[in-house]
Amino acid sequence: MANTKSSDNTGSGVDGLDQKASILPATQIDPSGAPVQIVPDVDMSHPAVDANPRQGSTVGQNRIDFNDPSKSSSQAVAEMLNAQGVPTKADD
Repeated sequence: MANTKSSDNTGSGVDGLDQKASILPATQIDPSGAPVQIVPDVDMSHPAVDANPRQGSTVGQNRIDFNDPSKSSSQAVAEMLNAQGVPTKADD
């Protein structure tokens, strides 16, 4: 069995990990569609953090498409296809 190092990152009082975070709710939406919230201890230069996740993407890939809960799935698809000039058959 391999020897492993145990760490106490479970929020048991070590360095205040069990305290409530004081991150304010978002008041605006980022162009990516994500709510903008400032998390003060995130190191944006860290290799595990992607500071530009939309780099190299297209306008179509970044288009925000909100679902309309008042429409059925088939109705929403038919409307999207019709908007692109594709005829669809109406449900009976």
